[in-house]
Amino acid sequence: MLQLAAAQRMNTDARKAIFCVIMSGEDYADAFEKLLRLDLPGKLDREIMRVLVECCLQEKVFNKYYCILASKLCNHDKNFKFTLQFCVWDHFKELEAMQLQRSMHLSKFVAEMIASFSLSLAVLKVVELNNPIHLTPKRIMHFRMLFEAILEFPDKLVWNIFTRIAVTPEYESLRIGINFFISKHVLSLSKSLVNKYKLAKKALNNVEGVLM
Repeated sequence: MLQLAAAQRMNTDARKAIFCVIMSGEDYADAFEKLLRLDLPGKLDREIMRVLVECCLQEKVFNKYYCILASKLCNHDKNFKFTLQFCVWDHFKELEAMQLQRSMHLSKFVAEMIASFSLSLAVLKVVELNNPIHLTPKRIMHFRMLFEAILEFPDKLVWNIFTRIAVTPEYESLRIGINFFISKHVLSLSKSLVNKYKLAKKALNNVEGVLM
C-alpha cells in the first residue's frame, strides 16, 4: 500500500496515512471512522479532502465511494466543506492542462457533491461562465459535462440545487453566467435536457427559496 501511495505522489507521512486509510477501507463508513481516528496535528486534517479528491481523479473508472465518503466528512464538520471548496477551485485552475479522464471524473465528483448539498452551485462563482475569452474548449467541455450531470438528476433535486443560489443577491452574476452557459453550450448538444433546463431556469428565479 505504501508503494502505491508513493506512486500516487503521496509524498508526506500525513498524505500516505490518509491514502492508506481511504484505499483500504472496507466501506465508506469504515474509512470515515479510521480517518477521524488519525487525529492529525495542526491543519493537516485539511489534507484528508485533498487526498480523497486526488484518489477519485486518479481512478480509471469513476467510483462514487469517494463522493459518499466526502459527503459524510462534510456532514460531520463544516471545515471539510471549506477545504473541499478550495480544493475544487485549485483543480478548476488546472483544467487547461488536465487530462480528459481527470476532467470527466472531476465534473462527476463536483456534480455529486452539489447533489448531496456538500457544495452548492456557488462553487462556480470563480468561473466566468459567460466570458468567451475565459471559456477555452477544455473549460467548455468540462463545465458542459458538469451541467449535463446535474440536469440528469431527478426534477426535485434539480429544482432544489438551483433554488439554493436563487435567493442570494450576490449570486446574480453567477445566475446570469449559468443561464448563458447552459443555453449556449449544453442544450446545443443535449436537446433532451431542454425541459430540465426550463425547470432549472425557473428555480433560479425562485426568490422565495421554496424547495420541493
